Amino acid sequence: MNLRDRRTGTTAEVYTGSLNDIMFFLLLFFLIISTLVNPSVIKLLLPKATASTTVSKMQITLSVDKNKLYYLNNVQVPLENLEAEIRKATANLEAPTIILRFDSSLSVQDLVDVLQIGTKIQIKMVLATKQIKY
Repeated sequence: MNLRDRRTGTTAEVYTGSLNDIMFFLLLFFLIISTLVNPSVIKLLLPKATASTTVSKMQITLSVDKNKLYYLNNVQVPLENLEAEIRKATANLEAPTIILRFDSSLSVQDLVDVLQIGTKIQIKMVLATKQIKY
């Protein structure tokens, strides 16, 4: 029968010398990955809003920059062909929704011109805004 005192035995140790290296590589990995996540590369200053909602369906994005260049899913489209391209992009979708990303320096008339195209072909359009953080 072994009657040794258990308190005088060896203690468990965790070697943490390489933990700094592991944390550095994880930090570097997440910094690199986070720069690749941004799907929209068109620089816009969106209008601001106090509340926002999210759309969970398949999104079609229509962006208009300050030079009035139109981008449908990040592909530049002339204004004359915009209606035809929207019809083509939404042809196979059940309930199409277009996210409008307008630069805040554009006039309301530019927005209304695009909304009229959406009304004409009966497609729901939602204006994207930048949420104000208090």
